[in-house]
Amino acid sequence: MGEERSAALLMTKSATLASEAYGRLRSDIIDGAIKPGAKLKIRTICDQYGIGASPVREALNRLASEGLLDHRDQRGFRVHSVTLQDLDELILARCWANEVGLRNSIRSGGLAWEEGVTAALQRLEAIPRYLSDDTTERNPAWEQAHGAFHAALVAASGSSWINDFCTQLYVAAQRYRHAARTVPRAGRNEQDEHRAIAQAAIARRENEAVELLMEHFRLTARLVRAALRQDGM
Repeated sequence: MGEERSAALLMTKSATLASEAYGRLRSDIIDGAIKPGAKLKIRTICDQYGIGASPVREALNRLASEGLLDHRDQRGFRVHSVTLQDLDELILARCWANEVGLRNSIRSGGLAWEEGVTAALQRLEAIPRYLSDDTTERNPAWEQAHGAFHAALVAASGSSWINDFCTQLYVAAQRYRHAARTVPRAGRNEQDEHRAIAQAAIARRENEAVELLMEHFRLTARLVRAALRQDGM
């Protein structure tokens, strides 16, 4: 019994460390602290995070399965590159998946779904987009609320596969937004965009809600594309 308990404790500790490594790596990749195209060396990550090789390797494999890392045998792990072609393909996939998710949610979602969308919108509107008025430094709390809002829109899709895929695509798009640090703040009111999408969805104006959401994605892509080109991509 003692040996079994010790083994169970070791497994729990390893899983906890792997989750910690995953969370820190994921955040650094999305925020751009680890640059697109960078090669990740397990020993370097271990030294930097103070975590053993096994949990780090598990975290890297998980991130690769989510599309944030490229993994090739004998060549290790590398952060997925940022390219204009990949951005176009990403937005196309986001539009496809989220249209299905939103249409199904509008058709099938009940009061709980409506309340979830409303609550997510209220939380998002209550949090400042940036850490201050004179900076482009993003507010992590807003980023989290933003992701929760988009997840709430498709929450009643009836398919956890679709919901998970939409979340995965959101994370990939978030990495592009962070890579394009010079995305202009003027000329766009994201709060109005989010409110219009939510209102149309809750009112069951299906085609209007879908078109507003698709344009929301496309506008973000246009701004990111312009910023990346400005940076010489």
